[in-house]
Amino acid sequence: MKKLIVPICILLLSTAALSQTRSRTTRRGTQPAKPAASQGSAEAKTAGATKVADQIKNLTRFVYLLGGVAKGIEQVDEAARKNEASPTALQQNAQNKATVKSSLENVRLGLDQLEIYFRSTPELQGYYTKLVGSATGAAAAEDQAAAGHFDQAGRTLLGVVNRLTDVLLLMR
Repeated sequence: MKKLIVPICILLLSTAALSQTRSRTTRRGTQPAKPAASQGSAEAKTAGATKVADQIKNLTRFVYLLGGVAKGIEQVDEAARKNEASPTALQQNAQNKATVKSSLENVRLGLDQLEIYFRSTPELQGYYTKLVGSATGAAAAEDQAAAGHFDQAGRTLLGVVNRLTDVLLLMR
């Protein structure tokens, strides 16, 4: 079971990177004519909201998976303290820790990209002030994981999800 969690984390984070570069637009039958400026603004707002929503989805899936991985890491660490862990379990645990740390770095990079997108898009700059700090929260989670505090890193990421949700609520 533990061996499956790490590849799932990697898969989810790789889809997070792909989803950040894709914007979604939908067209329906006939739409009333809008001035070009307000139409561009609405499209930018929709694209920004979609990017925030994608980050929320990816982070919540990651935090969910991190909970199980963190518990497994803690169990192996406890067994190692008691000299009850096999060398294979210790090696797998070290790989799991490295994967979680790498995944958290990818989360931080994705949030950095989101902040840059909001800062550099004139129609979204008003929302940037509420969004700023998300990447810093992910960096804090990354530091906590590096220190071996995986549970606390997950809790910190929940704070980032809350911040992103607040931004999404403002954008509606």
